[in-house]
Amino acid sequence: MEERTVNRPFGVRDEIGYGIGDTAGSFVNLYIEGYFLTFCTYVLGIAPQWMAGLFFGARLLDACLGPLFGSFPDRWELGKSGNKFLPWVRLFSLPLAVSGVLCFLEMPFSERALHMWIAGCYLLYSLCYSGTSIPYGAMVNVISPHSSDRSRLSRARSIGGTVVSVGALSLVPILCFDKDANLIPYRFTLLAVVFGVCCLIGYEIFGRLTKERIRQERKEKERFQFKKVLGAAVKNRPLLGLMAATIGGMMALSSVQLSSYIYKEYYQNTEAMTVGSLLNLPVLLLCFFMVPRLAARFGKRGLVLWAVAFSFFINFCKLRWVLGNVWIYMILCCIGNVGQTVFNMLVWSMAADCLDYSEWKLHFRSDGSMYGLYVFSRKLGNTIASTGIAIALTAVGYVAGSNMVQSAFTIDGIYYLVNGVPFLACGIELAGLGIIYNLDKKTCCQMYEDLKRA
Repeated sequence: MEERTVNRPFGVRDEIGYGIGDTAGSFVNLYIEGYFLTFCTYVLGIAPQWMAGLFFGARLLDACLGPLFGSFPDRWELGKSGNKFLPWVRLFSLPLAVSGVLCFLEMPFSERALHMWIAGCYLLYSLCYSGTSIPYGAMVNVISPHSSDRSRLSRARSIGGTVVSVGALSLVPILCFDKDANLIPYRFTLLAVVFGVCCLIGYEIFGRLTKERIRQERKEKERFQFKKVLGAAVKNRPLLGLMAATIGGMMALSSVQLSSYIYKEYYQNTEAMTVGSLLNLPVLLLCFFMVPRLAARFGKRGLVLWAVAFSFFINFCKLRWVLGNVWIYMILCCIGNVGQTVFNMLVWSMAADCLDYSEWKLHFRSDGSMYGLYVFSRKLGNTIASTGIAIALTAVGYVAGSNMVQSAFTIDGIYYLVNGVPFLACGIELAGLGIIYNLDKKTCCQMYEDLKRA
């Protein structure tokens, strides 16, 4: 591959644009991840065990197709702009926004037709989100060649998604639940439309502000070989470690969809869920200013390990001592989010380091395809978490329906389920980054020195 650089220095404009790009996708992604299961079980009356089967099948298929989506920019060039990844993001953005609306429609179908509709809408969403998120994530490596710039982009990306989760999604309990904690179905649909429009606007701003600087031009006789990509990925130890840790990270992210269950059933206070979402903002702001400095001092791997270990301890405390006071529980949840916040702020930069490691040690580079393989671990973690959560809801005796009264056994089971998932997720993250991932601060510095001289 021959490389050339497009003029225009990297700057704040790129950070803002890249962060807005994640905000755009998160309007659809986080809304569906957080409330699709709730909408289907409470409003549509779909059994959680059926939802478990849907999540498993759709997300496993999506995970397997992820590397294929990642290979598209490496195989074909869309348009004449010379951009490698941005055209693919734009291609899938409209279908993604539409799929988000379809997932929250209350259709007057028979039981069988309704199940088929739900499955089709969710599968469409999964594929469209892969179509936007994979090229978007791989773009980090062509926006700037410098590790410090990529850390800034990774931080911007984490902020983009958090803006939606802390800001927009905090409105869902206020707008979509009445004073008795009952769901208002049509408002879920209206919010899906609003979020779909915000998604399209966000992707348009992202495309205008963010610049692909590094252009890799394929030689005429060079053929893409996916088998070679797989071979390089298997030998990439930090990539394998990050993939393992990411499975845990996605389990923690997926556990957010259980928040409505514990606040509605165990504490019977959905207002506290909104307050908790807003209280995550100070945690986010603190991490925003401190993470780059701490990462420069201790290294990305070292900082994430300490932060996740802290969250591991907080989640253990919530399991060991059952908290009857909703406000104490909410505060501990906010404090326990520190580890995942730090992880999410640095994970994209760490993924870019893994791709550079391939060039450093294996003398091979195929950003889109290898990033697609990394995304496979995210999809796999999402599949495991969502499927397991739906199965676990069935195991504790949860009965679907908006007016159903849950048993005491079910309500207690929801408490341990909600807190057990992030506890397990932190353990997986610690194993992946502490045992397998080997790019500490010293090794990273050596890698970039060698690549700079090459």
